[in-house]
Amino acid sequence: MLKTNQNCNIGFVGLGVMGKNLALNLADHGYRVAGFDLDTHKVQDVLDTEAAERPASSTEARIIGSSSMEDMLSNLIKPRVIVVLVPAGSPVDAVCDGLIKAGLEPDDIVVDCGNSQWTDTIRREADYKEKFKFFGTAVSGGEVGARFGPSLMPGGDADSWKYLQPMWEAVAAKVDENGKPIVSNTPGKPVTEGEPCTAYLGPNGAGHYVKMVHNGIEYADMQLICEAYHLLRSLLGYEPEEIGKLFEKWNQGVLNSYLVEISADILQQYDHKTGAPLVDMILDSAGQKGTGRWTSISATQMGVPAGIISESVYARALSTLTGERELAASKLVADLDSGEIEAEEVEKAIEEALYCAKICAYAQGFQLMRAAEKEYDWKFNFSDIAKIWRGGCIIRASFLQKIADAFTENPELENLLLSDYFADAMASKQAGLRKAVVLAAQSGIPTPSFFSALAYFDGYRSEVLPANLLQAQRDYFGAHTYERVDAEPGQKFHTHWQEEGRPERKA
Repeated sequence: MLKTNQNCNIGFVGLGVMGKNLALNLADHGYRVAGFDLDTHKVQDVLDTEAAERPASSTEARIIGSSSMEDMLSNLIKPRVIVVLVPAGSPVDAVCDGLIKAGLEPDDIVVDCGNSQWTDTIRREADYKEKFKFFGTAVSGGEVGARFGPSLMPGGDADSWKYLQPMWEAVAAKVDENGKPIVSNTPGKPVTEGEPCTAYLGPNGAGHYVKMVHNGIEYADMQLICEAYHLLRSLLGYEPEEIGKLFEKWNQGVLNSYLVEISADILQQYDHKTGAPLVDMILDSAGQKGTGRWTSISATQMGVPAGIISESVYARALSTLTGERELAASKLVADLDSGEIEAEEVEKAIEEALYCAKICAYAQGFQLMRAAEKEYDWKFNFSDIAKIWRGGCIIRASFLQKIADAFTENPELENLLLSDYFADAMASKQAGLRKAVVLAAQSGIPTPSFFSALAYFDGYRSEVLPANLLQAQRDYFGAHTYERVDAEPGQKFHTHWQEEGRPERKA
C-alpha cells in the first residue's frame, strides 16, 4: 500500500500549469513534494498525473496533496522550503501572509518562482526578513521547461541558496561540454548529466532582474525574426512554408536557436479549417505581459541605450492599432523604389542582418545588467548568466556559448561588441544589415528593430556624436551647462546667451 504520510522536501502553493510541472520535475529527481492550491481540482490533477507517471518500483506517492497551508507545512522537513507559483503582484503577498498565519518560522524559505518585478522582490525580502527568508527564483522555459528542465535564475539570501542549490541544480535544464542542450522530455527519465542551467546571481531582486532582461531580449529576438520574415515575404514574395524551410536552413548555422526553430515550424503549419498557412489566419495584433516594457523603462531610468528592446515593445503596441492601421493603409501613400532585387543576395543580407541585430540586442541587455549592478549594489557573473541561458529558456541559442566565452576571457568587458569574436562578426556581416535596412526603407517595409540595431552599432562606434549641439541647445534654453573638450573632466561651463558678447563662465 502506498504511504502518503511522509515528510516532504519541498512544498508548493499554486499548482497551475507551471506549479504542477515543476513539482513533477522535482518528483522525477527524487524529491518529495507537498502541494496546495485553493482550486482542489488542480491538486487532484497533479496527484492523478503523478500516479500515472510513477515508476513501478516506487512504493510511495512522490507528491501528496494538502487541504490547507497548515496541512502542507506539517508535511515538510525543516527548514521548510515552499515554492510560490501564483500571479505576480498582490497574490504573492497574500500567500506570504497566509503562510505566516499557518505557522511559518524565521528559518523557513519561501521561494517566489513567478514573474515578479524585481523591485517587489527587493521589498519582500526586507518586509519579511523577521518572519521567514524570502527568496526569488525566476523560471524560463514555459510549461515544457518547467516539466523537463527550465533555466532558473535565483536571487536572494546566500545562506538560503546553499539549501536550495542541490534541488535547483537537479531540476534545471542541462547542457553538454559544448553548451548544447541535453533533452529528454520523458516523464520519469530526467537528464542527470551535464552542466545545470542555474547559478546564484546575487541578493534580493537579482534573479528577477536578470529574468526581466532575458524577457526584454526575448521581445527583441522575436521581433527581429518577424522582421526577417516580413522582408522575405514582401521583397521576394516567398510563401510562409518557403520561409519556414529557409529558417530551418539558417537554424543549422550561427542563428541556431529555439526561437528560429519554432518559427520555422510555425511557418510550415497549415490551418485545418481553411487549408491556408496558419500564420495567415492569425490576427496581426500581438499581446504582451509587461516584462519587455519593464526592461525598456528600467533602461530609460538608468540612461542605458536599449533601443532595440524598446522598439520591439513599441512594435507590439503598434500592432494592436488594427483599425487605425486599416484606415491609414487607405489614406497614407508611400513613395517606393526598391530597384532590382536578386533573391539569393537578399536572402544572404537578411540572414546577416538577423545575426548582427541579434548581437546588438544581447549587447544592450548585458549593458543594462552592467548598469543595474551599480544601481542595486549587485555583482553579476555575466559568463554564468550566459551559461544559464544556454538551455531551458526561451532565448536559448548556440551563440550564448560565445557570450559566455567572451565574459570568461574578460569579466569586465563593457560591451559585447568590444569582444574579438563579436567585433569580427559585425565586421564581416554588417553589410547585410545595411542592405536589409536600405531595402526596407526603399520598399516601405517596417523593420524598426533592424533600423534601431544599425543605429545603435553606428552610434556606439562613433568617436564623435552630435550631442555637442544638443548640449548647447540645453544650455541655451535651460542653462543646463556643458563640459569642454579642452577642460578637466567634470568641470561645467555655461554660456550666457542673452548677454552682450555671450560670455562663458564656469558653472
